[in-house]
Amino acid sequence: MRAQKGDRLVRHGRVVGEHDRSVEVVETLGPNGSPPYRVRDGAGHETIMSPGPDCVVDHRRSADKK
Repeated sequence: MRAQKGDRLVRHGRVVGEHDRSVEVVETLGPNGSPPYRVRDGAGHETIMSPGPDCVVDHRRSADKK
């Protein structure tokens, strides 16, 4: 998994009725855009995240900023 600042990490719901959640990548802490990532949620809270197999990177957000 590779991400860059501005990308979105989307964690898919694990059970029926659970919605997807997304956070913005603020900083990549691994080499060459690999995990872990410092991320920010919609409320402005930041945390360190190492995404699992239920997560995908949405690169569209960073492409829109160029």
